Amino acid sequence: MFARAPEPGRVKTRLAPLLGAKGAARLQTRLLQKTLRTAVASGIGVVDLYCTPATDHAFFKQAKRRFGVRLRAQGRGDLGERMHRAFKRVLRRHRYAVLIGSDCPALRPADLRAAVRQLGAGADAVLAPAADGGYPLLALRRVSRRLFDGIAWGGPQVLTQTRQRLKALGWRWRELRTLWDVDRPEDVARLRRSRLLAPKSRRPA
Repeated sequence: MFARAPEPGRVKTRLAPLLGAKGAARLQTRLLQKTLRTAVASGIGVVDLYCTPATDHAFFKQAKRRFGVRLRAQGRGDLGERMHRAFKRVLRRHRYAVLIGSDCPALRPADLRAAVRQLGAGADAVLAPAADGGYPLLALRRVSRRLFDGIAWGGPQVLTQTRQRLKALGWRWRELRTLWDVDRPEDVARLRRSRLLAPKSRRPA
């Protein structure tokens, strides 16, 4: 799981006009907690929390104690470089790696388990498309830098460009159901209607 520390003014900045900097940071905290619960509840394996800007932030220390995750530093470089480095590290020790972000409260434990099943059935990669043109989940059984180079991260063409890279690599891939992220004011309204975030965070069962 990739995560940015929920610091006011540094996260969810597009939501600051609606929620204020502190409100946007509180939302980020709740999204992080929800995603951590999802990752742990999936039961697919150990959860590594890849942190930025540093692993010693109070939220990450608390997450380690509460959810039993391992803390890793994302390190330098653009998102593609950091993702490539994380996949390489995990795939040196495990057959499969599943990477998720923290912006998609609709992501379910069953989605993570479905990704692993698809890899086990022979897929080289599994994507969960996002309605905004990105993806909140990427699962791999092997990794190539070409999958991440030259991607316009944060833009509406991330998914399309990733599909093009997968095709050029000659990899077999599968796609899960389309999900949605919380990045824009209209997403906040949808989130409130969905009731996907519990009123209070709770320990995973």
